Amino acid sequence: MEIQIYSKPACVQCTATYRALDKQGLEYTVIDITAESGAQEEVEALGYRQLPVVVVGEEHWSGFRPDRLQALA
Repeated sequence: MEIQIYSKPACVQCTATYRALDKQGLEYTVIDITAESGAQEEVEALGYRQLPVVVVGEEHWSGFRPDRLQALA
């Protein structure tokens, strides 16, 4: 199960998401939308305007969602 997090620097909800995943011992890939070409467009294509955007397989959501993160454990 690959977990991708679209993020940007100084994003409080992004940091909370990393901490929750770290606590569960889950690995994830961070995609910085300010540094990665095309990442902003990918987030918008999924229909989101708020970060972080978490993508797990076919599932995705935005914002800090402890309930969804807990379900990944």
